[in-house]
Amino acid sequence: MIFGRLSFSQIALVTLIGVAGGVYVYKPIYEQYNKEQRLLKEKKEPQQLGEQKETPNSKTDCGCHH
Repeated sequence: MIFGRLSFSQIALVTLIGVAGGVYVYKPIYEQYNKEQRLLKEKKEPQQLGEQKETPNSKTDCGCHH
């Protein structure tokens, strides 16, 4: 280092600025991913409900080996 050793407070400040910058950059990407996943989940749930309504008389396996 040109100016000698850095103090703890300087290192802490630079670390805080780095983390804040990373959050600032990646937050929109993370929000877009969550939005897409939520939309896919909402699309998928009605399809699953429709499949369940089509076969209400189907027997489920109770595991009793009849």
